[in-house]
Amino acid sequence: SKHIPIESGKAKKRETEQTMNGTTMNGKKDQHTSPQSLLTETNTINLKKDQYTSPPSLLTETNTINGKKDQHTSPPSSLTEKLPVIDLSDPNEELITNQLVKASEEWGIFQVVNHGIPAELMQQLQDSGRKFFELPVSEKETVRKPADSTDMEGYFTKDPKNFKAWGDHLLHKISPPSSVNYRYWPKNPSDYREVTEEYTRNVKKLTEKINGYLSKGLGLRREALTEGIGGDTAVYLLRVNYYPPTSDSVLGAPPHTDFCAITLFIPDEVPGFQVFKDDHWIDVEYTKSSVLVLIGDQFMRMSNGRYKNVLHRSVQNKEKTRMSWPIFVEPNHSLVIGPLPELTGDKNPPKFESSTFKEYVHQMVQNLLRAS
Repeated sequence: SKHIPIESGKAKKRETEQTMNGTTMNGKKDQHTSPQSLLTETNTINLKKDQYTSPPSLLTETNTINGKKDQHTSPPSSLTEKLPVIDLSDPNEELITNQLVKASEEWGIFQVVNHGIPAELMQQLQDSGRKFFELPVSEKETVRKPADSTDMEGYFTKDPKNFKAWGDHLLHKISPPSSVNYRYWPKNPSDYREVTEEYTRNVKKLTEKINGYLSKGLGLRREALTEGIGGDTAVYLLRVNYYPPTSDSVLGAPPHTDFCAITLFIPDEVPGFQVFKDDHWIDVEYTKSSVLVLIGDQFMRMSNGRYKNVLHRSVQNKEKTRMSWPIFVEPNHSLVIGPLPELTGDKNPPKFESSTFKEYVHQMVQNLLRAS
């Protein structure tokens, strides 16, 4: 199997193509200035028959897809194959490890239950997000990104002229404390900060627990993946997505993979979240109070391709508003990321070139711009 590494210097104009396990996908996306700013970029992935593995893509919801059999305007899939559901309270840790590894290799996504985050806290997080988006526009505008800012944190709204996605969003960093800018945290509802900070403490514990199992599944120390993305310096970003109902054939979140290492995601009860597997879009049947965990591009690279980065999308509902609360966990922009040395050797050469996370993002964007 092959994977085209990140190019540096005078890369010729071409589409960036990544191949793994005999599968190929080509991608295009717009330029941006920092890893975090890629949260709102546009991206196009050309999906061909019998192809699955995508190139590193955007952390979120602004990409489009063209396919021979499945255009980006297609209706939700009717397939009902269910995501792996893994009980983290099982006393058999070896069983949990095996289940997480199998799901990460075959799906790139799984659902965890009995994960330790109180259901009441998850509900409070969702309630505070809903209350924010129910506020008058003038109130929401108080946390909008300033026009002259290069930050991509804050509240921003759909722009059909620029994005082929339909929805409003609130984005801000939640950890580490040194990266948090409360300028972009809503003051209304009044409990937003308290609830979000408590959720942050809980979601970090869960992330490190899952990372530990995934590290163990690679034959490494439990701390390997967490340390590999920077330990306490890893950046956690919360994005609250708001997709109002529409009669148009548009996607709330066109197909993409996540640029980060791992995503912990909770949607509401309105269906529409889908993953791509075995040449089909599959509807995700969400279990209340569970957490969806998505493998991102960096864990795919660090595992030397063993763990899969999952292609996913959000289909707009014609009758109800959909919301979701993903937490993106990514390396600090200066951290060097690549296949872990313990996982490579003469018989298993690196499939990806190591680079800083910032360089990785920049080079991928440049390659794709040249191909566009």
